[in-house]
Amino acid sequence: MTEERTGVATIKGNPITLIGPELKVGDQAPDFTINKDLTTGASLSDYEGKIKLISVVPSLDTSVCDAQTRRFNEEAAKLGDHVAVLTISVDLPFAQSRFCSVAGIENMDTLSDYKFRSFGQSYGVLIKELQLDMRSIFVVDEKNTIRYVEYLKEMTEHPDYEAALSAVKALI
Repeated sequence: MTEERTGVATIKGNPITLIGPELKVGDQAPDFTINKDLTTGASLSDYEGKIKLISVVPSLDTSVCDAQTRRFNEEAAKLGDHVAVLTISVDLPFAQSRFCSVAGIENMDTLSDYKFRSFGQSYGVLIKELQLDMRSIFVVDEKNTIRYVEYLKEMTEHPDYEAALSAVKALI
């Protein structure tokens, strides 16, 4: 049975249940099956040998998710080819593509967890009640060891951008 965590997160103050384990710094990053588009899959191994900044958002169509994605897109341009910046949501790939074209997102990969919710369950961010992924940040080194984790306690708040970026820069 999949682990369920209660009392760890809210949406506008209302409690939610997260499905999956709480990952910690030093854990091996779990693999996942996710979509680049409707027919093309992706997994952690696609980014082998790179530092990975994984920005998880519930939906690109909300103001905080929009701001988070734009911020990491700007920063991705400064981090170099050795760093892969990923934004993961359960938005359909069509919606992600449209968002990226309108917002000028071109320095990161936007991946969809819509089909299997594999990422959400493996990383402990799948919201049981909504089937969305909870806002969170993971920094994973070249050997797939987690070096930074931020699980937000309130979905509508911004992550600590500076702490996540500092964790990435410490690995470069």
